Amino acid sequence: MIYTGNTETVVVKGEAITLSLLVWRRFKRQSMGFVERVLDMNSGLADIGPIIPVGTSIRFPIDAPELKNKERNVVHLWD
Repeated sequence: MIYTGNTETVVVKGEAITLSLLVWRRFKRQSMGFVERVLDMNSGLADIGPIIPVGTSIRFPIDAPELKNKERNVVHLWD
């Protein structure tokens, strides 16, 4: 799959960072299928393993359809 939209490159600068954590820190959400889209865009990233080494560059799609859904499930601890 080839992504032709806008992208942003993020360089891992910390230890014990996973792709899911990077997605959460950058976009403040975990959209279904977004991590898979990032893995498709970055060949060889899945082969590295769950912990991404410091200095690894990762391209993110910043206008992906998964990010446009603003609906969130909210959990209220008290009524």
